[in-house]
Amino acid sequence: MGNTVAREDFEWVYTDQPHADRRKEILAKHPEIKALMKPDYNLIWVVVLMVLAQLTAFYLVKDLDWKWVVFWAYVFGSCISHSMTLAIHEISHNSAFGNSKAMWNRWFGIFANLPLGLPYSISFKRYHMDHHRYLGGDGIDVDIPTNFEGWFFCTRFRKFIWIVLQPFFYAIRPLCINPKPITRLEIINLLAQLSFDVVIYYLWGVKSTFYMLAGSVLGLGLHPISGHFIAEHYMFLKGHETYSYYGPLNMLTFNVGYHNEHHDFPNIPGKSLPLVKKIAAEYYDNLPQYNSWIKVLYDFVMDDTISPYSRMKRQLKGEVKQD
Repeated sequence: MGNTVAREDFEWVYTDQPHADRRKEILAKHPEIKALMKPDYNLIWVVVLMVLAQLTAFYLVKDLDWKWVVFWAYVFGSCISHSMTLAIHEISHNSAFGNSKAMWNRWFGIFANLPLGLPYSISFKRYHMDHHRYLGGDGIDVDIPTNFEGWFFCTRFRKFIWIVLQPFFYAIRPLCINPKPITRLEIINLLAQLSFDVVIYYLWGVKSTFYMLAGSVLGLGLHPISGHFIAEHYMFLKGHETYSYYGPLNMLTFNVGYHNEHHDFPNIPGKSLPLVKKIAAEYYDNLPQYNSWIKVLYDFVMDDTISPYSRMKRQLKGEVKQD
């Protein structure tokens, strides 16, 4: 089962997050990076093709045996679904249509959300902006686990279960840490999603509906791509808050692995983050980095000094502005 880990609380820090200062330094030295701060219109067509791919899969699985429905939900559907959540991440940063057409991005996010089966896009955008502005902020950044998660998931077996249940914790954590009033767009997101789910059930039945929902849950739980949840900010090395991953799964995840680069320049689309790293190599090459998300998952479970408590946390001061 593994021994109880030594850490009994988060790593409280009293300094600002490093990304704003590094961004200023890099832009002063490499002003050409500003040219990368523009929409990625290719993202629109990639998302449309992903939606069409899932619609095709919904149709193809409707008459399969249940064992094959489950198989394809994990092998194919989970990859597309998790990739789509990261497309929605890109869209939340207005990468599809640009900042001047913010509402176009919100509507497009609702469209991209459809094959996931669960409403996600609008709420994610609201909380994700807090994550960037107030990284590690106590009571604000819902990417930080709850005290219960840190306290309870403290053995190897329990940490494994925590990884399996990650979709559940990501869904309920905002309600526990930082509940927000429901907005009109969130209601539209919900109604659009429920309408889509009903149509899929009516057209192709329970197997297609199960494939859709199971793919989303499985893809965000015990799955190689889910290594990014832990790789991004869990403190495997003391003093380092954000980590980048430079392995091949970036091709399926809109370069979300370039996470130091993303937090430094959240208004640069994922497509261009490798260029940021190349231009400002002296800032990124010597930072801690990963080449395998599977190894991150393995190390998280097996290392008795790492747990959901292994995050930097800040007590925020002054006025806090949230979406």
